[in-house]
Amino acid sequence: MRPVGTAQELERRRRRAVELMRRGESPSVVARILGVGRTSLYRWLALAEKSPEGLAARPHPGPRARLADEQVGELERLLLEGARAHGWPNDLWSAGRVAELVRRRFGVEYHVEHVRKILRRRLRWSSQRPQKKARQRDQERIDH
Repeated sequence: MRPVGTAQELERRRRRAVELMRRGESPSVVARILGVGRTSLYRWLALAEKSPEGLAARPHPGPRARLADEQVGELERLLLEGARAHGWPNDLWSAGRVAELVRRRFGVEYHVEHVRKILRRRLRWSSQRPQKKARQRDQERIDH
């Protein structure tokens, strides 16, 4: 399990541990001060001797995307075809409809809120609501 702290904080702790051990401080004391195991200290020392960048911060990349970039491109192409082309009664894409399309086409199930994130972050699409028009509106009189 990853220790608590940002990647930079963890790097600083590793470098401090190596520095203290190189000064001759007891590994038991260093381990107690920094709240780490002695085996970690020896591993960090070996990494530092092997390469100065061995102790560098490595931010956690996060989980692997369940839809590959090619699939996201295909999803955009499918969305541009319109919702009617995929069996809905109108051409409005809701997050629920997009989630259903992704499930049907790619076999991947997403929560509706996550679909909104995919649309916004990976496709750079914005959420929009259709404008409501009054039912009693007389379009002919407005146009003339």
